[in-house]
Amino acid sequence: MSRARTAESSIRYEMDADGIATLTLDDPGSNANTLDARFAASLADVIDRLYDDKERLAGVVITSAKKTFFAGGDLGAMLRVTPADASRIFAELERIKSDLRRLETIGVPVVAALGGSALGAGLEIALACHHRIALDDGSSEIGFPEVTLGLLPGAGGVTRSVRMFGLADALMNVLLQGQRRKPAKALEVGLVDELVDEPSELVPRARQWALDHRADAEASTQPWDRSDYRIPGGTPSTPKLAAILPAFPATLRRQLKGAPYPAPRAIMSAAVEGTQVDFETASRIESRYFTQLVTGPIAKNMIQAFFFDLQAVNRGAGRPAGVERFTARRVAVLGAGMMGAGIAHACAKVGIDVVLKDVDLAAAERGKTHAEEASAKSVQRGTLTEQQRMQLLDRIKPTADPGDLAGCDVVIEAVFEDVALKHRVLAEAEDAVESDALLCSNTSTLPISQLAEGVGRGADFIGLHFFSPVERMQLVEIIVGEQTSEETLARAYDVARQLKKTPIIVNDSRGFFTSRVFGSLVMEGAAMLAEGVDPMTIERAATQVGFPSGPLALLDEVTLTLPQKIRDAARDSGTSAGAGAFHDHPGMAVIDAMVGELGRRGKAAGSGFYDYPSHGEKSLWPGLRDHFSTTARQLSDTDFRELQDRYTFIMSLETVRCLGEGVLRSTAEANIGSIFGIGFPAMYGGALQHVNGYAGGPRGFLHRATELAAKHGGRFAPPPLLVEHAEAGKPF
Repeated sequence: MSRARTAESSIRYEMDADGIATLTLDDPGSNANTLDARFAASLADVIDRLYDDKERLAGVVITSAKKTFFAGGDLGAMLRVTPADASRIFAELERIKSDLRRLETIGVPVVAALGGSALGAGLEIALACHHRIALDDGSSEIGFPEVTLGLLPGAGGVTRSVRMFGLADALMNVLLQGQRRKPAKALEVGLVDELVDEPSELVPRARQWALDHRADAEASTQPWDRSDYRIPGGTPSTPKLAAILPAFPATLRRQLKGAPYPAPRAIMSAAVEGTQVDFETASRIESRYFTQLVTGPIAKNMIQAFFFDLQAVNRGAGRPAGVERFTARRVAVLGAGMMGAGIAHACAKVGIDVVLKDVDLAAAERGKTHAEEASAKSVQRGTLTEQQRMQLLDRIKPTADPGDLAGCDVVIEAVFEDVALKHRVLAEAEDAVESDALLCSNTSTLPISQLAEGVGRGADFIGLHFFSPVERMQLVEIIVGEQTSEETLARAYDVARQLKKTPIIVNDSRGFFTSRVFGSLVMEGAAMLAEGVDPMTIERAATQVGFPSGPLALLDEVTLTLPQKIRDAARDSGTSAGAGAFHDHPGMAVIDAMVGELGRRGKAAGSGFYDYPSHGEKSLWPGLRDHFSTTARQLSDTDFRELQDRYTFIMSLETVRCLGEGVLRSTAEANIGSIFGIGFPAMYGGALQHVNGYAGGPRGFLHRATELAAKHGGRFAPPPLLVEHAEAGKPF
């Protein structure tokens, strides 16, 4: 018996004369289809109609009226759930999965016509079909990104992908990495069965496949519902799989560096457990793991950061309104070192002509070599053809002649962090480029307003801080100086987006946002060494709470002389580098001893906190224990967690100070900048979301910060803005 019809359905139902039912996903209240309550009710209705019409039903085609096939789950609703909602979430999920199960067992061919991206729940709907056809438009994405949001594919994605590909391939190629694949790559993997080139071909092709296979019982049945089905590669009791299965958790732990991310572990558990039971039981196991994740704090943190905050930043929430969009045609990159070469490659990769200038032609040509090597690797990976590689390289012109900068509409200076040098190369370029060219500096620490003194058009000057390596780092920090115009800010934002980067906008100050907060992290590691904490413990405390690397390794990367330069510059200018100012930071004694007494300046100099053998991996310098470590006792779990708190709290506190001082403009930019720019643990959702998500919110965070300040010093003292938010019970 049919259930009551919904008043406003998210799915249109049409039956043609041949008995092919077309289900068009079309949420009336949104630009995208999402797995919300209205869709769930609509799905139940149309499945009932299919069964009501079963006598004349020959096949089913599922398509979409939107630009995307299906966007995924209702993330806004997920942010609002609590552990008290667990039973409801589980029951609702099981009802949706029951309807998808009824769809795939209806006894006629069911075809998914993917005319746009099918991510998360969209792919889960497609996997509940017997055949999948995708439009090869070059922009659509297909995959399960849930792990990047702290979740697992809970509407059948784990259960079906394991039964399609086998346990090992499903985990590595589909579930654990959160891959988003273009349609052609999805075809190679087996997520889709065929491609069409034109939108007009999609639904007719799907309809024809259903008609051609209406009498084919196998085409109307999922592989796992056939009597002779076996999971590819076997189950954990299969000898071959049993031999390698114990390595899976160890491999995962190594990939996560010991950080306690629950989603990858839940995915692996649901997949392994699901192979040992029937489909329905495996599906319930998957639902329970999903419910556990979605009602927990880490998924909320990651959803807030990687969906809502990232979307706000990339959609231009901070871009000045009313300024015409700007497209760079020809960029002058000044300085062909590691950063300049990376920026030149990034520009050429998106089709922008580049003039790469250095003091002599040989140096500039060495910079172009970086693009030659990086693009060769892209050809090897299959992401670039040899013809595309040659076109990319043709766009980069190395030079030592300022006259070659003529016609450039953007300048990006990327020379050493020296004010006089930057003034000189900027002045030379300003005379040669277009009269209204955008003028940018890639400085990571020097105040933009000070650098603006070296150019004639201060209103056109702005900071454009890239991160190394440029090819892999998504973030660009845009720094607004005292003279920078709104039009210049908008143009700089447009250039960053043209380069396919994520731009955050900050106001000028020494160290800006990312360098200043990064400094608080690495100097805290140095302070721990000064206290006698074992160096390996210092590093592991960081990686096991989610940082990509330990603070001592990071200090080696940026060189140990950098904190000294920042301290000296702050002293000379009479300014502070923030609450953790380097001139009085307890970690500076370690830095000064390493550089001055021990002659160890960091990775570039061949030795620092780590040794760097010519062959083999780096390792902590044994001399650290001789010179600094005095802690002989084993740290307790509480002591270890306190080290981790010191890392995350010092960064969040410095971020709150940046917001209070007007360096930061928004919470979203703080969260995205801290994750993408300086490696703040993603499980916390960013430096300000860490405050919001801490037990008790800002009030609980304030209490813990006060404890740390009493024990470790004034750098942990809660700033006024934190006190204000805590007293008001107001999240950032």
